[in-house]
Amino acid sequence: MLLNSILPNWSEIGVFEQVFWAITVPATVIFLLLLVLTVFGGDADTDVNTDVDADIADGDSIPFQFISLKNIVAFFTVFGWSGIGFINLGFDPLKVIVFATICGLLMMFLMASLFYFMSKLAESGTLKMQNAIGRLGEVYLVIPAKRGGIGKVQLNVQGSVRTLDAITDDQETIPTSSIIVVQNVIDDHILLVKKQGN
Repeated sequence: MLLNSILPNWSEIGVFEQVFWAITVPATVIFLLLLVLTVFGGDADTDVNTDVDADIADGDSIPFQFISLKNIVAFFTVFGWSGIGFINLGFDPLKVIVFATICGLLMMFLMASLFYFMSKLAESGTLKMQNAIGRLGEVYLVIPAKRGGIGKVQLNVQGSVRTLDAITDDQETIPTSSIIVVQNVIDDHILLVKKQGN
């Protein structure tokens, strides 16, 4: 079996290496399980909320989370495997612990960076309604006068054409295909528009 070819003969290794194997095997299993859950969308909210998290986010973006369940498991996985490697290279125990810890911390930083940048990519696709203010658009569904109802407009926001709800303070109904300009955003999801040229 593959597992038997990887695992050492327990009686032939020292206690120090046994400790590393005892850390490595369960950490690797949990790490692979979390990886599968993440890839297939079954990932639970596993972030550990601590004051150690380094918030380097700007605005409303998702914070850089150094301490999370995934990162802790990744630390022990890399700590264990690198420690076993350093032991087999003949390093003394103190060097093994120091170098394995450094490798584990580097893995934590890489994991935190990966999830941070992935979250920033996902966030960049989220529509920020304020970006529509001042833009020209076309009426898709009639917009009743004096905020008498909600119509729809189409406009280019954040690089793509979107159809959004709109109201107007204009004294007259704005018919389909009219050109409008966005004046404001109401309740974070409805555009306040006026007919272009009014």
